[in-house]
Amino acid sequence: MQELGLERFSNDAVYLDLTPPSQTSSTSLSIDEEESSEAKIRRLITEHPVIIFSRSSCCMCHVMKRLLATIGVIPTVIELDDHEVSSLPLALGEEYSGGGSGVVPPPAVFIGRECVGGLESLVALHLSGHLVPKLVQVGALWV
Repeated sequence: MQELGLERFSNDAVYLDLTPPSQTSSTSLSIDEEESSEAKIRRLITEHPVIIFSRSSCCMCHVMKRLLATIGVIPTVIELDDHEVSSLPLALGEEYSGGGSGVVPPPAVFIGRECVGGLESLVALHLSGHLVPKLVQVGALWV
């Protein structure tokens, strides 16, 4: 897996190296080897129905994963390095942030290409009864 720029950790997280290929010796998952971190983040958001962008060893990300797992959804988790975290707001823009500021600090969860926000937003969505229908709508959960 490391030849693809992926590493698996004991907590079921997958680390994706988003640094440009010219700075790494391994090959990139991207077809376009000149793809920027922002473009990779946008692509990952469109390719996965539920994705969490996090920092390494983030306890809030662990809680997000546990909440989703109890519902029956296993999200894609991308752990970002500090230099990659700065690419997250740039990649979001208005299309993902609902016209807001675009600044979403990690961990940030996306469901169906829509930025839900952080842990508090995910829990609020769950407590309001809107999380399961949203997961069903994007095809991440079958009931």
